[in-house]
Amino acid sequence: MLVLLPPSEGKTPPEEGPALDLETLSFPRLNPVRDQLARALVKLASGKAARAAEVLGLGPTQSDAIEADARLWELPCAPAADVYTGVLFGELDLATLDPTARARASATVAVASALFGVLRIDDPIPAYRLSGNVSLPRLGPVASRWRHKLPAELTAATDGGLLVDLRSGTYVGLGKPEPAIADRTVTVRVLHEADGVRKVVSHFNKATKGQLVRALLQSGVEPTGVDELVEVWSDLGWTVERSERVTQLDVVTT
Repeated sequence: MLVLLPPSEGKTPPEEGPALDLETLSFPRLNPVRDQLARALVKLASGKAARAAEVLGLGPTQSDAIEADARLWELPCAPAADVYTGVLFGELDLATLDPTARARASATVAVASALFGVLRIDDPIPAYRLSGNVSLPRLGPVASRWRHKLPAELTAATDGGLLVDLRSGTYVGLGKPEPAIADRTVTVRVLHEADGVRKVVSHFNKATKGQLVRALLQSGVEPTGVDELVEVWSDLGWTVERSERVTQLDVVTT
């Protein structure tokens, strides 16, 4: 099983740690693209700040992010689990899992990344700023660099098991799962219900996905199919419904 999370735009810069070394990261076949994107990002951030801010979609108060990108190869690194922050990662709260559940997280949880493609949560990375919808000078859209690389990596990482794809639309765009694993790929839509009306609310979506993954890790169960995943989450008290799309699950919160 592979549980694939979106990254967070917010990150906690490590105070100490080794410099970035692509050879230490999981999915080594992605390293040529990682290197290409990292060098392009450093070059952009080392140039005119106004141009870098425009390309990266940053505001006037985020100059520190540009400075960090310019020093990407020098910055201290820490496990991705400690670098990514935000609502989803706050609810997942990997640091407080018991040792068994934390080991399961290391083996089954991965994070999509515009810069690195996909990472295991223990991979050492710096705090960087690059979103999945950015188009870098000369290289073009970041997504176009990953679209033909990631699908095969996702297939291999599932090892014949289930892919629980919790990425947002931007990061699905980096590489959709291959058709060969379509019947064992599950997506989750979180619907918040109030006064009989259901709608998608960003905060609830992120928080609930973090809670769902935490509960799955703590359950000790590794579902092998969609029905078994529905059963596990339902037994844990979640309202889970099969949507019109066969492998999309609707989780309803109130």
